[in-house]
Amino acid sequence: MAAAMIAFVSGGARSGKSGVAEALVGEWQSARGGARYYLATARPGDDEMAARIARHRRERGDGWLTLEPPLAFGEALAAMPPGSTVLLDCLTLWASRVMFEADLSEAEGRAMLSAGLDEARRRDLALVVVSNDLNEELAPRDALVWRYLAFLQALHRDLAAASDRVIEVVAGRAIDWKGDDS
Repeated sequence: MAAAMIAFVSGGARSGKSGVAEALVGEWQSARGGARYYLATARPGDDEMAARIARHRRERGDGWLTLEPPLAFGEALAAMPPGSTVLLDCLTLWASRVMFEADLSEAEGRAMLSAGLDEARRRDLALVVVSNDLNEELAPRDALVWRYLAFLQALHRDLAAASDRVIEVVAGRAIDWKGDDS
C-alpha cells in the first residue's frame, strides 16, 4: 500500500480548484486503490449554496462516498479504511464554522486541523484539501472579517507546511509550489 499523502489545493473563487483537486484524487486513487471519499463542509443554507452543491455533485460524478463530517473532521477520517483517498472541500467553509458556529479560538481551530492531518497520516490516507485564497484583495476594514482572514491564512500556512504537495490554481491552471510529482 502506498504511503499517506496530503495535498493542499488553493485558488481564488471559481478558479477551477475543485476540478484540479478532483483530478488529483482520481490519480491518487487509481494508483493506490481503495475507496474515494468526499468530505463536504458546505451546508445548503440558501438557494445559491444548494445550487452550487448540486452542481459540484453532478460535475464530480459517481464513485464518491460523500460524508458531511463533524467539525472535528479527523473523526470522519478515523472511520475510513486505511488506503482510502479523500477530498475535503473546503477549508474556507470549515474555518467559518470553527470561528462562527463553534466559536473556537484560532489555537483550537489550528489544533483541530493538525489533529485531522495527523489522523490522515495514521490511517495511511491520501488527503486532498481545497481552500479559497481570500488574501488577494484589499485588506478588509471590518475587524471580524480581518480576524477570519488572519485565521484562514494561519490554517493555510499550517496546511502548506504539513502537505506533501501544494498547488495553486489560477484561471484553471495548476501551479505546483511544493512536491510536484508529475
